[in-house]
Amino acid sequence: MRVRRTFAFLDVSGFTALTETEGDERAVAVLGVFRSMLRDICSRRGVRIAKWLGDGAMLVSTDTTSLVAATLEMQSGVEAALDPIAIKCGLTTGSVILLEGDDYIGHAVNVAARLCDLASAHEVLAVPSVVPQLPAWATVRAADQVTLRGLEQPIEVVRLGLHRRTRDTIADPICQIPLTTTNAVTRRNDGDGRELLFCSVACAETWEQRRIPVDPDAGSIRELWMR
Repeated sequence: MRVRRTFAFLDVSGFTALTETEGDERAVAVLGVFRSMLRDICSRRGVRIAKWLGDGAMLVSTDTTSLVAATLEMQSGVEAALDPIAIKCGLTTGSVILLEGDDYIGHAVNVAARLCDLASAHEVLAVPSVVPQLPAWATVRAADQVTLRGLEQPIEVVRLGLHRRTRDTIADPICQIPLTTTNAVTRRNDGDGRELLFCSVACAETWEQRRIPVDPDAGSIRELWMR
């Protein structure tokens, strides 16, 4: 059966070197942080983890915006963690064959994996067709033409990221994505007269369910969890 999906591959950058220099136990601890954060993010944003790939993962979604949001939040989150790690990501969208109900075969999957291989640490590489579906708070930092292993012709790619933080940006209290009043998806009042900005309805609903006090010194949900 042919279906249209958006795919992302994520890898912990420099994992082999990490196991050599810091040992297997340290590598397992890093993977534990990576997987726990990714599960939390994907669950909240409605993105499926299709499979774990050792030091990486394959994600799939019917909604491009949600998957882009998940990869950018993950990228931002691991960099800001108390014990930072570096990841890289490749992202595509397209028509593929759904095989036996849980596997995907097609060009879009292959390109996503190759883009992840090509990406440097801290990079999210994507095909230009995802750009119209970017969240309002995401941006294209650069565009380029690259040659991927196994493909005869070069392809166009874009490097995705977040808008730069300024004194006018306010962090989403759940995911810490920097937002402004013009690119926030929804808003809430914290009960003390302060307006909160959220990158998605999912983050706003999570905040409402958890009712975590919005204290500038309290840190994000993720920071509280990692302490």
